[in-house]
Amino acid sequence: MTGPRRYRDVRTATLTAAPEVVWRAVLDQVEVLGRPSWYVRLIGCRDRRAAGPRPLAAGSVVPGFRVTTADPPAELVLDGVHRFSVYTLTFRVVPTDAGTRLEAHTDAVFPGFLGAIYRLLVIDSRLHKLATRSIATRIRRRASSLDGSRP
Repeated sequence: MTGPRRYRDVRTATLTAAPEVVWRAVLDQVEVLGRPSWYVRLIGCRDRRAAGPRPLAAGSVVPGFRVTTADPPAELVLDGVHRFSVYTLTFRVVPTDAGTRLEAHTDAVFPGFLGAIYRLLVIDSRLHKLATRSIATRIRRRASSLDGSRP
């Protein structure tokens, strides 16, 4: 085996809401990312409890992630570590003529034999793609509910 394999993925969604509304929806959804908490404990996440400033800012913690960059309403960068992976999840909120493009960038490495097994179970099985699609869908729904003035 030749060292850890890197995984990179980008999930995008187009929303009709304004960037500020999408930003709020991203923050709301990131707050619940570490659920269920038993999973965060099972895989040995470094960050297990919510802490730090709210709304989320650099230094905030949600279970499974630490906020390293918060540049409202443009970019939120979350870093995480657990016993099988080191990862970054970046949300970019990009204004467009029609509203906003939401981008969810994943960058992860899976060191060692157990990391390779975890990658097989979570990444190669496409479970991660389903999870990020679900996050984007929840952000879209939340943005729509926050943006009562738009259809």
